[in-house]
Amino acid sequence: MKTESAPSLAILLACSFAFIIVQLDVTIVNVALPEIGRELQAGVSQLQWVVDAYTLGFAVFLLSAGAMGDRFGSRSVFLAGFALFTIASLACAMAQDALTLNVARAVQGIGAALLVPSSLAILNAVYAHDRKMLAKAIAWWTAAGGVSIAAGPVLGGVLMSAFGWRSIFWVNIPICVIGFWLTLRVVPVLRHNGPARHFDIPGQLLAVAALTAFIGAVIEVHALGWTHAAVLAAFAVAVIAAALFLRVERRSAAPMLPLQLFKLTGFTPAVLFGVFVNFAYYGVIFVLSFYLQQVRGFSVLHAGLIFLPLTGTFLFANITSGWLQARVGSRLPMIIGGLIGGTGYALLGLFGISETASFWAMLPGLTLIPAGMGLAVPAMTTAILASVERHQAGTASAVLNTARQVGGAMGVAVYGALVAAPAAAAILAGIQAAMAVSTALLLGGALLAVYGIAAHAAPAAAKPVN
Repeated sequence: MKTESAPSLAILLACSFAFIIVQLDVTIVNVALPEIGRELQAGVSQLQWVVDAYTLGFAVFLLSAGAMGDRFGSRSVFLAGFALFTIASLACAMAQDALTLNVARAVQGIGAALLVPSSLAILNAVYAHDRKMLAKAIAWWTAAGGVSIAAGPVLGGVLMSAFGWRSIFWVNIPICVIGFWLTLRVVPVLRHNGPARHFDIPGQLLAVAALTAFIGAVIEVHALGWTHAAVLAAFAVAVIAAALFLRVERRSAAPMLPLQLFKLTGFTPAVLFGVFVNFAYYGVIFVLSFYLQQVRGFSVLHAGLIFLPLTGTFLFANITSGWLQARVGSRLPMIIGGLIGGTGYALLGLFGISETASFWAMLPGLTLIPAGMGLAVPAMTTAILASVERHQAGTASAVLNTARQVGGAMGVAVYGALVAAPAAAAILAGIQAAMAVSTALLLGGALLAVYGIAAHAAPAAAKPVN
């Protein structure tokens, strides 16, 4: 069996640093939200934006970031992502009001958008000679991000209890500096073999308008109501901008979103699977943080530690996914992962959410949810890369991650609206509804894999990078 060389392992480490910091900032803020709200005098809708400003910035610039990587080189875009993320984290840590914090969070998201597709494109190029090694590299890369996203609430609770909420942003800076330095040392300048692509400014602007208007409308529904003029206007802007976006992309010679990708076998089911997974997970983590602190009255450290079972399970499941994919392809891990994750949400909703539920009642759900995601997500990513040519890897991974981040932002917006009422009984009812929806989404994802993913989907072999 072939083994990775030391330079390849160092490149994998650099790419993993990027995914660690990107995923960490998705969830590390969740346990800090009540404290941020108190210090900055922010309401629930503003706190939803602390999460969604990041995921929106991430989502709406991922497609352009993929095109930038294909055009200017993945390494250059990767370095720019680390630099921008560092600056934005500094701004978050120093913010004195909710508006400044949310703007800085959006810029953080843009930095994240530069990092993710370029890191996947780098891995796809470095391991192009061996598709089994590529599957394993993606599994380890995903494991790094999976552990980070699961560890976010735990680390956030520890940092918050010791240093206050601003420390959750200060911690990003040394990680980014190490990642930047390591990239300069070990990642080669990779030649792009596909056609040069232009930056799609009209498509980018329309994507920003459509997604921001839609998520903003969903967030404000609880406070303003479905019939409020501002909510209706935002939904109208979202629909019009989305229609114009599709029109522009169909007619563009160099579209930000190549619509022909969705005609490729396995591509659309894998993208939808990603939307379902992120909608469920991001939304549930958001509402669980409120449940643990506002309904159960736990301290920020206690609430963070309750999320600890997510971390180890993610790592084990991600590694298992890489091993399983090398033997049976992508479809089976996605099916099994969807079923396990759906079962986890169901158990958590049925037995783990009440005014008196113990940690042990929550444990089965908190263990099965990351187990299912950890099996499914690396396989989903591999299925995406298997469906495209190598020169489209950056764009394809950007499409997948854009869809996932949009799903996550929608999950926070929708589930956040379910728990926006101050009464404990209303919060509990909202969380129960969220768990039921999450269960249905993961089971639906398993069905998508059954009927939409080829039995032995694996990355197509390609020539090594010179």
